[in-house]
Amino acid sequence: MNIFKEIAGRIFALWAMTWFIATLVIIFFPVWIIGFLHEPGRSRVLYKVFRAWIGFFFFITGIRLKRKGLENFKKGETYIVVCNHNTLLDIPVSSPGIPGPNKTIAKIEMARIPVFGTIYKSGSVLVDRKSNKSRKNSYLKMKEVLRQGIHMCIYPEGTRNKTREPLQKFHDGAFLLAEESKHAIIPALLFNTKKLFPNNKKFYFLPGKVEMHFLPAVEPGSQSAEQLKEKVFSLMYDYYTQHPDH
Repeated sequence: MNIFKEIAGRIFALWAMTWFIATLVIIFFPVWIIGFLHEPGRSRVLYKVFRAWIGFFFFITGIRLKRKGLENFKKGETYIVVCNHNTLLDIPVSSPGIPGPNKTIAKIEMARIPVFGTIYKSGSVLVDRKSNKSRKNSYLKMKEVLRQGIHMCIYPEGTRNKTREPLQKFHDGAFLLAEESKHAIIPALLFNTKKLFPNNKKFYFLPGKVEMHFLPAVEPGSQSAEQLKEKVFSLMYDYYTQHPDH
């Protein structure tokens, strides 16, 4: 049984990779053209393109996305969305999964990949984590993204969680951003991405259902970044552990 599953995982991985590359080439030129628009119009158009692209890719590869808690996004409000991070599948799930135009804080290394890099950076605030200057610049860019009415998606764990713990320790950035900008935080939990696209296997993918749950917004008020970090971590940890079947 396990042997058949391993073989199926490789076949599905080849199928998914083929379709990803094919659709990537198709949308490259439209995304490049849209890149000449000014913000926030650029992100609004890109959001529609990305949703259509990823929606088709999920359909053709057998990924079913279920979203819960969309009512926590109030019309006209801009949020900092903090999300757990398990696999490389998380970004294509969360970017179109967030209701409304959004940008993701992302590693600058990925933007150097030909073709893919152009699309990757169009929806991202890039950061070189080895450079203090880059970190400061990315922080200022995130504040500008929020000012333009675009949601900012941040993975506070900083890197993929390859441990057995539900969450890794959070970094401060998202919560300093909330404290200073006074934008509310919406905690978001991704479920099952690790089952479909496990970190401990190379070239392996299985179709199935993934879920993205949005929790009620956390208003910064007079709370410090440290208080916000502790509160959001507890909310996300408790919710994740109380929903083990997802």
